[in-house]
Amino acid sequence: MKYIGRIFCLAGGLAAATLAPGFGQTNYAPMGTAVAAATNTSPSTDDTILTIEKRVNEVKVLFIATDHRGKFVRNLNESDFKILDDNMPPQSIVDFRRETDLPLELGLLVDTSGSVRSRFDFEQQSAVAFMQQTLRPNFDKAFVMGFSGRSQVSQDFTDDVHLLQAGVQNLRDGGGTAIYDAIYRACREKLAKQKSDHPARRAIIVISDGEDNQSEFSKAQAIEMAQRSDVIIYAISTDDSGLVLRGDKDLQQLADATGGRAFFPYNNKDITHSFAAIEDELRSQYIVSYRPADFEADGRYRAITITAVKKDLQVRARRGYYAPRQ
Repeated sequence: MKYIGRIFCLAGGLAAATLAPGFGQTNYAPMGTAVAAATNTSPSTDDTILTIEKRVNEVKVLFIATDHRGKFVRNLNESDFKILDDNMPPQSIVDFRRETDLPLELGLLVDTSGSVRSRFDFEQQSAVAFMQQTLRPNFDKAFVMGFSGRSQVSQDFTDDVHLLQAGVQNLRDGGGTAIYDAIYRACREKLAKQKSDHPARRAIIVISDGEDNQSEFSKAQAIEMAQRSDVIIYAISTDDSGLVLRGDKDLQQLADATGGRAFFPYNNKDITHSFAAIEDELRSQYIVSYRPADFEADGRYRAITITAVKKDLQVRARRGYYAPRQ
């Protein structure tokens, strides 16, 4: 890592099966969750958190629509979109609506590796300002996790912005970079364990240059865990070289695979704009619930494609989910 970046995990769940912890009932697990999730990974984790207690053949997907200028389009209807699940139209659409006021469950992942220094203080200030502007008391909640060669939660889930501010300001830089481990553990150990009796939007914001050099988990495993946990990843790059480096490409892939967005700010003003864009997007989403055609509980990955009927509109959603396994 050449720059002490900050990574925020905004887990807003773009596509999750009905069973998604963030969208379904308390006794539902994400449709993208297999009973033995990530069994091929080496670090030990609590496998019970992803065990499906009840399987429902219904998928819920959060997504956004923008025009050719990148502006959010908030007045569309079900007939304005086409949906494919595993390359087939759904058997039926259960529900479609605009979602602008779901509770937020956010993870703030802060890259504190020794290579990130020049914008460290300003990124801390921007992160705090973002939480002050975004979090609503007794409604939204967030946690702060710093990471270098290892990750550590400096503030657990809370709606108290002052505690979150202290969690950010108490982070210290130094060490290598294990961004994939941080994302994996934030999703599995924090966001996937959140139990709620109401739908919520989960998201991770990552601030980092994306240059991983110490993770035990791979990028693919981090993405899979985010998908299984119904978490959207937003990334804010700390690279200000003006070049497209390997870390920037990795951040883009993390965001694309989960229905999020990657930002590449060149100066401090751009960082502020990046946080503002994330806040706006979290309040500008649609949700669709549907029953897949030819669905089998076989544990495999099923791709999701949502497109707009109007060719000048763009849709962004997560790319798929993992079916439960019998």
